[in-house]
Parts: sequence; structure tokens; C-alpha cells
Amino acid sequence: MEKKPFIMGNWKMHLTLKEGVEFAQSLRDHLSEKNTVLCGICPSFVFLKDICSVVEGSDIFVAAQNIHSDESGPYTGEVSAVMVREVGCTHVLIGHSERRHIFGETDTFINAKIKTALSNNLKPILCVGEKLDEREDGRTKYVVKNQIKDGLQGIRADQMGDLSIAYEPVWAIGTGKTALPEQANEVHSFIRKILADEYGEHVANTTYIQYGGSAKPENTEELLAQPDIDGLLVGGASIKLESFLKIIETSLSVIG
Repeated sequence: MEKKPFIMGNWKMHLTLKEGVEFAQSLRDHLSEKNTVLCGICPSFVFLKDICSVVEGSDIFVAAQNIHSDESGPYTGEVSAVMVREVGCTHVLIGHSERRHIFGETDTFINAKIKTALSNNLKPILCVGEKLDEREDGRTKYVVKNQIKDGLQGIRADQMGDLSIAYEPVWAIGTGKTALPEQANEVHSFIRKILADEYGEHVANTTYIQYGGSAKPENTEELLAQPDIDGLLVGGASIKLESFLKIIETSLSVIG
């Protein structure tokens, strides 16, 4: 069975509460009769409860942008899986490049977060990708393979149905640069092979692998036409309703 496109908007540290609520309500209104796409948004922590309330009962899911690996503890400024699940989140981004490279998160820490998310009925989206110098040195596959194998250490095949992967080349995030569709698909195909080796063909074929890295309406069709790209993790283009809806509409036309 063909997968529905998996389109998710990561708002990062953008939008006010008023803007976020209006965006979520408009998105819900526009998607009320479109169930052929998986659609989610990642608001700021402080707005999660409000946004979850707006989309409750719809097909739109809400994801947290991060969690801590412990369920509780003396971690000032951190948020737990229990907390975001309680306010209505169903998914969580883990290992986003900005968490890795700005905040120094390691694969070990990311792995612990994935396990905590799964144990608290949250669906993790594991983000992986190489920096520009790593790509230029021909180390893309080496970096991505290590991030996946270390990030999924101890994760069983029966848990993989609740997990997806987002390939986001760091050099293409927020830069306006985008991996060529063929370049992106090559890495997606490589990721699928890693999953097949670790978990078998069924898991490899059913796991969603999204592309992230300056995804926008103009390149949506080309990216989603690639055989191993199952969706998009959208950054800047997801904080403007018009562009995010255009991405969703284009994704529908690709499978339609």
C-alpha cells in the first residue's frame, strides 16, 4: 500500500501564541476533508497545550521539538516526555541538527531520549544528517550510518512502527540551499538499507523517511517524486500558512 506523504512543520522559535493558534485553526479548516496526507506541527513548548486544544479531534498531530531523556528530575529549563504527552502531543523531534550542533547533544543522549519517548507513548522522529565539511570530505554515509546505528541502539523491530527518520543535511538547513533530489534520495536509500540490515525488509520499507533542509513549495514535487523520500520536515516555509498549505497541496498531487 502506498504511503501517505508525511509533512511536518517545525516552527522552531517562531510565532506568538495568537499567531500559532490562528495558524493551527486555519490549517485545521483547510485540511478538514483531506485525509490523504499525514500532517503535523511542532510549536514552542509554551504553546503546546493551546495548539493541541485547537487541533483536537482532527487528523493533525502535534509534536514537541525536544524532550529530556529522564521522565523527571532536577533539570532546570527542560521538559519531559510525560509532560508533553499529557498536554496532547503524539510525536517528538529528537536529534535535530540544531540540538546536536548548537547544544552539543550526543548520539548516546539522543538514544536515551528515543527510548524514553517510546516508553511514554510518544512517536520519535530521529533527525540525522551531515555537516558541509563532512559532505565535502565524502563522509556523508559514514556520519549518517553512525547517527542511525547509535541513535537506535537497543530499539527493537516491533518498536520501529512508532518511529520515523528525517534526513536533514545540516548545510541545507535555513541556508536556502537544498540537496538535489537525487542527492537526497541517495541518502534516503542508504538509510533504508541500514534499516533492512538491522531490522529486515518489512521495517525498512514501512518506516517513514522524511527530507528536511530548506524544503519549500518550489521543490516539494521534485523531492517527493523520489522513490525513497516519504515526506518533508519543513522549517522556515512552515511558519507561513500559505507556503505550508502549498507544500501539502503539492504533496497530494504527487501521489494523486
